[in-house]
Amino acid sequence: MSLLGALPARFRRERVLIVGCGDVGQRAARGLGGAQGVRVLALTSSPERAPHLRAQGLTPLQGNLDDPRTLRRLAGLATRVLHLAPPPSSEQVDWRLDPRTRALVRALAQRSLPASIVYGSTTGVYGDAQGRWIDETAPARPQTPRAWRRVDAEPAVHWLGRATGVRTTVLRIPGIYAPDRPNGTPRERLQRGTPVLRAEDDVYTNHVHADDLARACVLALWRGRPQRQVNVVDDTELKMGDYFDLAADLYGLPRPPRVARDAAGDQLPLMLLSFMSESRRLRNERMKQELGLRLRYPTVAEGLKAPQGG
Repeated sequence: MSLLGALPARFRRERVLIVGCGDVGQRAARGLGGAQGVRVLALTSSPERAPHLRAQGLTPLQGNLDDPRTLRRLAGLATRVLHLAPPPSSEQVDWRLDPRTRALVRALAQRSLPASIVYGSTTGVYGDAQGRWIDETAPARPQTPRAWRRVDAEPAVHWLGRATGVRTTVLRIPGIYAPDRPNGTPRERLQRGTPVLRAEDDVYTNHVHADDLARACVLALWRGRPQRQVNVVDDTELKMGDYFDLAADLYGLPRPPRVARDAAGDQLPLMLLSFMSESRRLRNERMKQELGLRLRYPTVAEGLKAPQGG
């Protein structure tokens, strides 16, 4: 059954373009697949992926966000756009910019415009809130290069909305997990015995199950308010170490060792340390009230126990 129910006549013959059709994009495509009259297109830079996308009922389109010339055919093609492609992580002239999103927006602006664009950003744009509760009105304070690039992408998307009337929605997304997602649970990290911070140094983390995130993406295409940010997070309120303790108990594995923050730098990779330097708790009232999303997995306790493919 479609997440949107029976579509009224004015919504029929919709063409939804998914840019960045990875795990979450494919889950969203499956949700759209039950909507009568909706054709789902998927941008891919890899010709080898085309048969896989077709097998899922998607129409693959060849294009590369790193080559703006290949995006010209997207102009006027879709009635709604779901943009989940990440910014480039490689070296570029200005590491704070996301040229991929800028190129996509320019291409979409060339002809008849989509009714809505939904962009998947990150809750990392908030930076460190020292464990405080914050909502979408909190200012962006990025602390990492990847968060800075998202801060560049968000206004690029909203610019199109302000300039043309397209409804643009930015979904701010935390850590995504799911038992059937590649590396989607803490199991492998627990098996390696990777340490976590001791309680007095620990940080709050935020989560969302991949299925709930995909449902939020689909709902935002139709229900997102103009030029709006929405936190897509579940109701979990746990510090990182407690999250891994919970997962260890569910899997019957040893709980991870705890270390002091000043000793963590010698035992943990830089990427993991960057996550351990930010602590925040995020409110999700907009997600529930404006998008109307009813979480299938309200906390990680339910989500980690869910069967694969559930």
